[in-house]
Amino acid sequence: MTIKNESESNNTNLHDLSEPFVDNLAGQLFLNEAFKIIVEEVLCKGTDVKQKVCEWKEPEQLALLLDLELRATGESQHRLLQRVEDVAKYSIKTSHPRFFNQLFAGVDYHALAGRFLTEALNTNLYTYEVAPVFVLMELEVLRGLRQLVGWTEGDGLFCPGGSISNMYAMNLARYQLFPEVKSQGLWGLPRLTIFTSIESHYSVKKGAAFLGIGTDNIILVKVDDGGRMIPEDLDEKIKLAKSQGAVPLLVSCTAGTTVQGAFDPLDHIADVCEKHKLWMHVDAAWGGSVLFSKQHRHLMKGVERANSVAWNPHKMLTAGLQCSALLLQDTTNLLKKCHSANATYLFQQDKFYDVNLDLGDKSIQCSRKVDCVKLWLMWKAVGSSGLAKRVDRAFVHARYLVEQMKKREGFHLLHEPEFVNVCFWFIPPSIRGKEGNKDYQDRLAKVAPVIKERMIKEGTMMVGYQPLGNKVNFFRMVVFSPLLSQKDMDFFLDEIERLGKDL
Repeated sequence: MTIKNESESNNTNLHDLSEPFVDNLAGQLFLNEAFKIIVEEVLCKGTDVKQKVCEWKEPEQLALLLDLELRATGESQHRLLQRVEDVAKYSIKTSHPRFFNQLFAGVDYHALAGRFLTEALNTNLYTYEVAPVFVLMELEVLRGLRQLVGWTEGDGLFCPGGSISNMYAMNLARYQLFPEVKSQGLWGLPRLTIFTSIESHYSVKKGAAFLGIGTDNIILVKVDDGGRMIPEDLDEKIKLAKSQGAVPLLVSCTAGTTVQGAFDPLDHIADVCEKHKLWMHVDAAWGGSVLFSKQHRHLMKGVERANSVAWNPHKMLTAGLQCSALLLQDTTNLLKKCHSANATYLFQQDKFYDVNLDLGDKSIQCSRKVDCVKLWLMWKAVGSSGLAKRVDRAFVHARYLVEQMKKREGFHLLHEPEFVNVCFWFIPPSIRGKEGNKDYQDRLAKVAPVIKERMIKEGTMMVGYQPLGNKVNFFRMVVFSPLLSQKDMDFFLDEIERLGKDL
């Protein structure tokens, strides 16, 4: 098929307004051909275990291959289609069954259809008049998520990522305690403190900096050997902060820490928060999806006592980036009171419909992407029971992986996993049995980075590594993609051994 580019297909004089400036048919033909490439390269090849996870190129080489420079004149549609193919070819295939690198992976095709639909409709979720379907849909999806938390009433909002959800919680807690901060700013406030575990997400620290609370006022609470916050230490640190003249504001718990997948003991932390009258926030961006599972929801026992919860269905549920919900137990319209600016060109109070359906003034954003459709369509397709099965299956994969590791020499777990994060060292033959040597930790620290480099350059798989506290670099394997099979678990172990045996 020959597709003309815009300059070829449009001979309209700039001052002749009798015809559209863009040839709609040519654009649709291009989109159709581009879509075929996307399906083939990203969704067919990109999920095939016979294909590579990535075609790694160094930055200088990649920049030349992509020809990134923007020019004054447009290119032919044929050239543009080649560019679509190149972008797909050299991008990381995050839907590949052997992409274990992040807390998002895999693909759900119902959710993906929702993402395509959202992009095509291209609307803004701030008023009912421009997004009637999605306003009602967001309210219903948030209601369903709140019910899983254990709340029959409440509020919420889809946010651009879990980090922003956590920041919202901090801002709401501060506004509830000091509503004058909205109009008067920070000058009249006392020193506020936020409490979180040493293994919580870094967005807590970023949020404190962004909101003017200050990173020095993040009080880090000790964790046990599994990475769970110790409530007794929390209580002591709150008392200490009060004795130093600070005003404790919020406790940010974690349900599924980023590295170890630890779940803080929410019920016990809720007791401490109630004792000191603090806002309790649960960052369940990673672990929140266990609430679908009857078998594993006990990990979040006590979550219903929280004031707010952050939950990212784009992670374990594979709804697709981005899909992040902030859930609130509040029924006093705190979100709107805290963030509203009453823009009269958007939020007229004399509209012909219920203006409470204009959600935009709850948000700090004006433009807000529609993120509920992907989750709604997926949830409709498989039901709560289907999502529960996905969660349960991920735990089964994790258990299988751990069992197989224990049968192989050279794999050493940090601890038995509580969730689907399997953290381990691979100890090459050259240093096995030499744990007492002075240079053992230094040599072990170099193993994971080298194996990671090798796997990426060969394109066979991707998995993350990191140090943690006084622990040198170790791998963090996360198993939750619905595309995973037992064969992928076996391949993973074989590949680690193959790539690291000569180190």
